[in-house]
Amino acid sequence: MSNSSTRLAVDIGGTFTDVALAIGDKNVTSKVLTTASAPEEGVMTGIARVIEAAGVNAGDVGVVIHGTTLATNAIIERKGARTALVVTEGFRDSVEMAYENRFEQYDIEVQKPKPLVPRYLRLPVTERVDALGKVLVPLDLGSVDAMIVKLEEHAVESVAIGLLHCYANSSHEEQVAERIARALPELLVTLSSEACPEIREYERLSTACANAYVQPIMARYVRSLDARLRDAGFSCPLLLMTSGGGLTTVETAARHPIRLVESGPAGGAILASRIAIAQGLDQVLSFDMGGTTAKICLIDDGKPQSSRTFEVDRIYRFTKGSGLPLRIPVIEMVEIGAGGGSIARVDGLKRINIGPESAGSEPGPACYGGGGTRATVTDADVLLGRIDPDGFAGGSMQLDGKRARTAVSADVGEVLNLDSPLAAFAISEVVDENMANAARVHAIERGKDLGGRALIAFGGAAPVHAARLAEKLGIATVIVPTDAGVGSAVGFLNAPVSYEVVRSRYMRLSALDAATISSMFDGMREEAEAVVRLGAPGDDLHEQRVAYMRYVGQGHEVSVPLPLRQLETRDAETLQQAFDETYTRFYGRTIPDMDVEVLTWALTLTGPVDDPRPVAEPATVGGAPAANGTRKLFNTRTADYEKVPVYARDSLSPGMRIPGPAIVSESQTTTVVAPDFDAHIDGRGYIILERRGAPAT
Repeated sequence: MSNSSTRLAVDIGGTFTDVALAIGDKNVTSKVLTTASAPEEGVMTGIARVIEAAGVNAGDVGVVIHGTTLATNAIIERKGARTALVVTEGFRDSVEMAYENRFEQYDIEVQKPKPLVPRYLRLPVTERVDALGKVLVPLDLGSVDAMIVKLEEHAVESVAIGLLHCYANSSHEEQVAERIARALPELLVTLSSEACPEIREYERLSTACANAYVQPIMARYVRSLDARLRDAGFSCPLLLMTSGGGLTTVETAARHPIRLVESGPAGGAILASRIAIAQGLDQVLSFDMGGTTAKICLIDDGKPQSSRTFEVDRIYRFTKGSGLPLRIPVIEMVEIGAGGGSIARVDGLKRINIGPESAGSEPGPACYGGGGTRATVTDADVLLGRIDPDGFAGGSMQLDGKRARTAVSADVGEVLNLDSPLAAFAISEVVDENMANAARVHAIERGKDLGGRALIAFGGAAPVHAARLAEKLGIATVIVPTDAGVGSAVGFLNAPVSYEVVRSRYMRLSALDAATISSMFDGMREEAEAVVRLGAPGDDLHEQRVAYMRYVGQGHEVSVPLPLRQLETRDAETLQQAFDETYTRFYGRTIPDMDVEVLTWALTLTGPVDDPRPVAEPATVGGAPAANGTRKLFNTRTADYEKVPVYARDSLSPGMRIPGPAIVSESQTTTVVAPDFDAHIDGRGYIILERRGAPAT
């Protein structure tokens, strides 16, 4: 990576595209509407704005970091490539059989997730390998050639190869890929042994299909954007944000685009993690609310929760098992349809429902004046006085309060016989309770407590709703960082270059083959380093090794850290102790005299990242700063409007204090200081909200 201190980050969301340019310790930001039909247009528009505002040249930028929802949207909207799946003969229906269970047990009309590859494009070949990699039936090249004819007949654009037990022996997949490449050199090919070299057939095939499905569009996009950046004068590398919180290169992203699925939310979690470290907070709750969704993530000891499983395109948005499973490294969070553009409606039981449908950027909420007529959360916030119609998105957009009132009245007020302010308040309360409930469930499922945490709020809508969310969760402290409105993009700027390699190699601890595992890790290290060095040449790299272990006969594993050295036979005891500690932390006990087995081994290599610099806290400045004006804000206690002071964030200095209720306005978002909160500005310029009468976090 370049030594230049000028870095550029871009985050494409469902409603807005955020751009952040870092010059040393200063950030210049921009927020533009996402151009859904051609996402790169919004990207280049936002980049041009921040480059001009910062007074720098494209050639001065040392690195461009990009996160995008393009892969996710292609899957959800079913706008990917015409994809085929090559399978072992007899297993073409594995992706449709899935787990062979019902995720909604009592719904007689339950809908299952639709496979990305239709049955007529699931093409069998004759071969068979067992779970240890032994060839039982050699690959029949005649069946491969017959399959290639069908690829041509159906004008297939991309193909996934998912043969049985290829994680143990990938030779047959590689032979099929070579045969396809000779016959159809333009066809993109995904090997499941590369995309997801792990046991569990359904997840592996689902991941490979998803990668193949989005690969043509993503490969074209990232390479096209790279070319457009170079045409615009950028000579620096373009790095892509991954779902696991690391950065990777254009070529790696083009080969494995499925790793980019949750790239935007990952940037926000990284931002919150660094803030937690900088503030000396052991436990925080990250709250990222944008135009389409809200993301909530638990962060302990400066590290977000992580996982190797993720579901996309859930039929039942909050029900596990109703989506397409992906086995990729991902920062674990709960994501709900609760953004500024989330549409409000009243159902047959007179209940207000919010989302998951969103007005997005086209046509957008009613107040945008872009043709939207449905009531949204943003429309409600405008009516409640929380958003300044004249200063929205840095003044680049003029919001229409009359359109917002009309939409809220028609969709909620008239149906429930409420006047416009109460209808808007009802929308706000429902969306806040939806987010609070999601946070509670997410924490309970992981054995975590929310009460003693601080809430870190960022994204265009989060600071508007953060205080009320904190009240519902019993949280006393809310932190709104600088540039909160483009928080995920700012988080990208602090992400390390990183890559994870995974291998499935079944082994019991009682029969640990240390030499085989050490040799395997040497190869994994070499593979990871080849990717990471492209973005972090010459830098010291951090390595992490883990094993996914369980008691023999169990169905799920726990992640156990491994020593960073060559393993020896005697390390079976070391791994047993590490497993016991991890298992006890999750379940409170161990099972004596039960053998332990390892299914999967993983290695992550990460480039260096500077720790946050310490900042001295200022002496408190007596009294509140001078207000820029007043605004009528709906008071949730009195159910009526009251005049409150409005402060411009860029006029606030460290040490200043603001009693609630009040509003702090900035170009990309607005912070609502609720009546029961007071705010002060800390040494980093963060807005710290403290609930009166509650012990500080």
